[in-house]
Amino acid sequence: MELTLLGTGAPAGLPRPGCPCAACATAVGADARAATALLVDGVLLLDLTPGPALAAARAGRTLHGVRQVLLSHPHDGPALEIPAGLPAPARVPDGRELALISGHRVRAVALDSPGTGYEVGGPDGRRLLYLPPGAGPAGLPPGGSRDTGPDRQTAAPPEPYALVLLDVLGRPDALARLRAAGSVGPTTDVLAVHVDHDVPPGPELHRRLAAAGARTVPDGTTLMVGDYRAVPDLPRRTLVLGGARSGKSAEAERRLASFPEVLYVATGGTREGDAEWAARVAAHRGRRPASWRTAETCDLVPLLAEAEAPPMLIDCLSLWLTDAMDAVGAWDDDRWRSGEARRALAERVDALAAAFRSTGRTVVAVSNEVGSGVVPATASGRRFRDELGRLNAAVAAECEHVLLVVAGTALPLRG
Repeated sequence: MELTLLGTGAPAGLPRPGCPCAACATAVGADARAATALLVDGVLLLDLTPGPALAAARAGRTLHGVRQVLLSHPHDGPALEIPAGLPAPARVPDGRELALISGHRVRAVALDSPGTGYEVGGPDGRRLLYLPPGAGPAGLPPGGSRDTGPDRQTAAPPEPYALVLLDVLGRPDALARLRAAGSVGPTTDVLAVHVDHDVPPGPELHRRLAAAGARTVPDGTTLMVGDYRAVPDLPRRTLVLGGARSGKSAEAERRLASFPEVLYVATGGTREGDAEWAARVAAHRGRRPASWRTAETCDLVPLLAEAEAPPMLIDCLSLWLTDAMDAVGAWDDDRWRSGEARRALAERVDALAAAFRSTGRTVVAVSNEVGSGVVPATASGRRFRDELGRLNAAVAAECEHVLLVVAGTALPLRG
């Protein structure tokens, strides 16, 4: 199947009319996007962008061969502009299938929000899935687990779609559920559409999408469904650095929000009677998808060694270091000067770095960036600063992707 994206933006487009925000101000040229509309093999039009005939002409296409126009947005969606000669737009009821004379088959997919999703099968046997803005498919598992008990028959996993188009940034959980159900596999090309002004366009937009295993293309792009070459490679190991309240934890969580069955490893543990710490923990838990599991431990090496395990988020290495320094007596000046504690701590750091090097699972680790010219007033503070710097460098050396988060903005250092 050949697919032309006449528009890739949110219903109001990007930039939004009259919006003064920074994202809209910089959405010019290839970063400007009309409302999302898809032209399939010149015969099927999914949704209508403003000025669809002109949009098709700019893409080197024509709408003269369109035999079916289908709508996906809720009934209170954007106003429709229907060029002369196009069939009247229609909507397929959920679960029903529409066969076109061209050999295409369209099945309406039920959603967890108003609107209609469409699965389109082409004459070549390729399939794509298209979802409206803010929507995810209904009836899929919320996480990666399935009921495989002895009293329940487990259906065979579906064949992954060749192409999936959805609101990746607005509904990363929908992508996670598609992955959990087997509908999105390693060879599925995931395209972000309905792109809005929540994320600045340009490098930041592409960076966030790549972290989710997705991409986006400019309006007017034509592609062949099933072109595997465009699927982004996901970094296996990522280190996210940042200062206090820089947004590093939120950045790390965002990088795995589109994946099911994530293991969140909290190295801080619990602190009895500390209400402020409990509030911090609750805020972190409230941000995370319900399908994620949590483990409170500093024993990271065995977790990194697990084979074929789901992605893991470690938050954070600085608390892991605190625990390691406690365990080897590194705060004791005499033990540190003698070299005993120093050697024991170095062994633990080396073992952790080696575990990062050999791990086969996707892992995102968070740590505090230290120093920046500030010299701690105490010997123990200077010791911790120095050792955290060494730990960060050792782990970063084993990661494909390293980020520094400053004021909520992620700056790529590697990858």
